[in-house]
Amino acid sequence: MLFVVTAEGQGCDLSSIQVQQNNTGTKVGYDPVFEVEVTNQCRCTVTDVFLRSEGFASSMMIDPKLFRREGVGYLVNDGKGIPGSLSVKFRYAWDRAFKMSTASLQVKCWEQLDNVPG
Repeated sequence: MLFVVTAEGQGCDLSSIQVQQNNTGTKVGYDPVFEVEVTNQCRCTVTDVFLRSEGFASSMMIDPKLFRREGVGYLVNDGKGIPGSLSVKFRYAWDRAFKMSTASLQVKCWEQLDNVPG
């Protein structure tokens, strides 16, 4: 018999999301292209990950399913789950890198328990 128990949180918080940026060395026009990697360092899946990035702009199209403005923040991965230890990547181009930080997220944690008396 298998039961699925959900436990919200499991010690995951805003610091569980790592945002790294690298200059790819390529350009769009005169603007350098930056690759952003948003990594979930929590063991649980996170959803509805929003980043803050004041003044963000891009001179190249970004897939809106990966990163888009929504309200006062920027939604990552269309709000869908990012499992523990996995990443979402997107690229943008501008004359400089923009500072990005995690604004909010939801945590979904599932633990599988085998042979639970019932």
